[in-house]
Amino acid sequence: MKRFSVLAAMLVAVAGIGCANSSATVSDSATTTAAVGNATTGAAAPAFSLEDQSGNKVSLSDFAGKVVVLEWINPDCPFVVRHAKANTMKTLAEKYAGKNVVWVGINSSHYANKDTNAKWIAANGLPYVVLDDHDGTVGRAYNAKTTPHMYIIDPSGALVYQGGIDDDPQGSKGASTVNYVDKALEEITSGKAVSMPQTKPYGCSVKYKGA
Repeated sequence: MKRFSVLAAMLVAVAGIGCANSSATVSDSATTTAAVGNATTGAAAPAFSLEDQSGNKVSLSDFAGKVVVLEWINPDCPFVVRHAKANTMKTLAEKYAGKNVVWVGINSSHYANKDTNAKWIAANGLPYVVLDDHDGTVGRAYNAKTTPHMYIIDPSGALVYQGGIDDDPQGSKGASTVNYVDKALEEITSGKAVSMPQTKPYGCSVKYKGA
């Protein structure tokens, strides 16, 4: 019995090491225990005020009456870099710019700052601001888990979509890829309800301080 207990303890320790290693892997199931908010689809989106890459204060209330897309960003994340190279977010932001839609990037990486965000915007020619949330307050309020993690807020201030940008974590589907955000924005700007209000986000875990 004593030998069995020792063996069981060893197996538990090995399993624990495996879990610790897997949690650090960049994957479509990346999560973080530091994200503790409860942004609920269908409920009012959490209010916030942050500074953009130029130091200007930007509040969610500034966009009252508009559709707001929030994109969680980390320039060091391969998933974010892949979408930047493909102009995924930039193309959508430009496509809906004339349809009462505002696109906003948020960087909750604890080591990032306004200069980090300014360089990312310049390098990728982004037509939208990126807000500095290095202390993670807003990311946690929205329970943002991955980069990218997408949210859409309707003109009434309600959160109507949260999840992944699309259904292609590996970037291998090509033309068959379903872009969830594009689909949701098309529905909203056409006066329809969002048919798929929540999906599974994928990407790197948000690098919250202390996570």
